[in-house]
Amino acid sequence: MNQKKPRKKSKKSSNFSPNRKLINIFLTIFLIAFLVTIASYFTIKNKEANKDIPPQISTQEIKDEISIPPRIAEIKDLKEQINHKLFEKKFDLNEEHKFEEYTKELEKVIDEKTEVEESINKENKIIQKKVEEIKEDKLKEKQKEKSSININETIKNKIDEKSIITKKDTFTYDKKIKPKIAIVIDDVTTQAQKDKILSMGYKINMAFLPPTKTHPDSAKIAQSLSFHMIHFPMQASSAFKGEEINTLTINDSYETIEKRVKQLREWYPNAVYTNNHTGSVFTENEEAVDKLFRALKKYNFIFVDSRTSAKSVAKKYAKKYDMPYIVRNTFIDNDRDFKSIQNQLKKAIDIAKKQGYAIAIGHPHTVTLEVLKDSKSLFKEVEPIFINQLPYL
Repeated sequence: MNQKKPRKKSKKSSNFSPNRKLINIFLTIFLIAFLVTIASYFTIKNKEANKDIPPQISTQEIKDEISIPPRIAEIKDLKEQINHKLFEKKFDLNEEHKFEEYTKELEKVIDEKTEVEESINKENKIIQKKVEEIKEDKLKEKQKEKSSININETIKNKIDEKSIITKKDTFTYDKKIKPKIAIVIDDVTTQAQKDKILSMGYKINMAFLPPTKTHPDSAKIAQSLSFHMIHFPMQASSAFKGEEINTLTINDSYETIEKRVKQLREWYPNAVYTNNHTGSVFTENEEAVDKLFRALKKYNFIFVDSRTSAKSVAKKYAKKYDMPYIVRNTFIDNDRDFKSIQNQLKKAIDIAKKQGYAIAIGHPHTVTLEVLKDSKSLFKEVEPIFINQLPYL
């Protein structure tokens, strides 16, 4: 069997074909690049040309620009309309009844707030009143408690005093003997006072304040009297004003007190009896009174308790130092009124009639001396005496 031999491709054709394809591809790419370059060039040129040309403004736009000022009011109105629309949309105020309801609700809230505030204020006033009442009740309770304590202390002092027996306590009044009354006038410092007292025509005990710059002659004035006393300044409460110079205090040492008593002895060589000027604080203090009585004993003085304090401890130390206990019964001129002074004098006379003696203390006030001068008739049933003539001494 005869087979046909395949035809061989020509050598020329196979070598040419690949080269031709490459050339075509190259030319195509070159052509595209060339066209792109040209297009880009014209595009850039066009943009640069447009930059130099001003934007086109229409006639209408120019008119609108020129007519802006006359339309400002219209624009403002439009703006307000827009804002109003937004406000209505937000609060739903187009519905009139809702606005009224809102308003009434607001008024209701305000009214309720006012009522609450008024209620709170009213309650606060009630609470404040209650607080004041409670404070007042507490104050009354404290005062009552304090008063009760003072009463208890007074009772205790009286009990303590009763347990101390002196000659005064054991004295028995013989009613066949005329009762005695010792009237003491404190604070005597001048010759004029002395003369007025002497003019009364009956015995009155003059108690002289120690000499100071304000009354330097008080000791000299006393020397001519057959009987006189020393009115010894002692510490009073802080409420008292006008303290005398060299007033004894509860803080004074024994040496200070003893020196002062020694000086009194030098000024008043003939005096035996001394009573306290003020001294409510001093006579309550046990230590101070102890020092005083010790010094008085040394210089031969006898203490008369003016009793400016119910808590005076003078009786206790009179007993300790073996001195007679002498104490006043009434003050006659705490009120500087003629009738009041005379009534107090009558009270002292009544005490004298009951127990056989009484001690009444006054001061050289004009009205006091007038009462004493006009009341001589009251002494028909009692005998005025000096302190050293008390029946239990």
